[in-house]
Amino acid sequence: MNWLDSRSTLWERLTDLRLEPWAEQLRQSEAAWFAPGTHGTLPKWLAAGENLPNIDAAIQVKGGVVEVVPTARACDSSSSPVTDVRRLSRELMEFHPWRKGPFRVFGVDIDTEWRSDWKWSRLTDAIDLVGKNVLDVGCGNGYYGWRMVNEGARFVLGVEPFKLYATQFEIFRRYDPEQRHFVIPGGDTDLPSGMQAFDTVFSMGVLYHRPNPIDHLQRMRDALRSGGELVLETIVLDREGSQVLTPEGRYAKMRNVWFIPTIELLGIWLRRSGFRDVEVVDVSPTKIDEQRRTDWMTFESLADFLNPNNPTQTIEGYPAPVRAILTARRK
Repeated sequence: MNWLDSRSTLWERLTDLRLEPWAEQLRQSEAAWFAPGTHGTLPKWLAAGENLPNIDAAIQVKGGVVEVVPTARACDSSSSPVTDVRRLSRELMEFHPWRKGPFRVFGVDIDTEWRSDWKWSRLTDAIDLVGKNVLDVGCGNGYYGWRMVNEGARFVLGVEPFKLYATQFEIFRRYDPEQRHFVIPGGDTDLPSGMQAFDTVFSMGVLYHRPNPIDHLQRMRDALRSGGELVLETIVLDREGSQVLTPEGRYAKMRNVWFIPTIELLGIWLRRSGFRDVEVVDVSPTKIDEQRRTDWMTFESLADFLNPNNPTQTIEGYPAPVRAILTARRK
């Protein structure tokens, strides 16, 4: 499993942030992250990862696409660095479904369910990540983390509870010579209390999945140094006033959607949770050309979650998803 090699650089960066106890805890549990028997599909993913090209490469961002490209040294070899593109495509497809992206790996385009580059374009002008230590909670396969590194972040740590997405990230990390971006399995409840270590914390698409949203916001606050910035993206109720939608049963076929607040109420939650300077960066309805079924994500997507006779409503009759991006600073 050499493509899931040691994370010694991660332990060093956490130590630099004065998080030595957490770094030691993570180091000791590293072997269990991808241990045999922990997930039924894991052997397939590990085998596919072993078959990925073993060549010198680097990560770049071009036109919103996170790319793995051969280095000049690899391209100077007598033969093409990747000789069987069809095989590479088949190996990458073993990691289906691909939710966040887009990606390109040695010329193979991964057309993910989400056009995550569109969401990033809505927030990038509102933040400054140069030289920052960043925590990305619920990071998925790390797409946004690569965008953060490209924007000048010093160090990005993603936390992701789903093993498939954490494993997808490892495909890209193996080709990253800079080692400024890591993803660890886990959720917000696995974070140590009172870290106060990160300059910026991202919580994108997480809050509405939490049965206690205030607890989530307080955990994000506790991860920030004094004056650090939270970037929060979540589904909101597009109405005036201080209201909240509590779905009975499912929302857009999702079982785990608990609370959808108005922006006014979300601001109250943030201030009550220890934040100040709350700013609304963007409010956008989610469209079916931004979240859709593709060859790389063949399950149901947004079009299947909306009322076919009234796309302003979910299939259950609730208001269709509207997403807001806010920033706030720890007091």
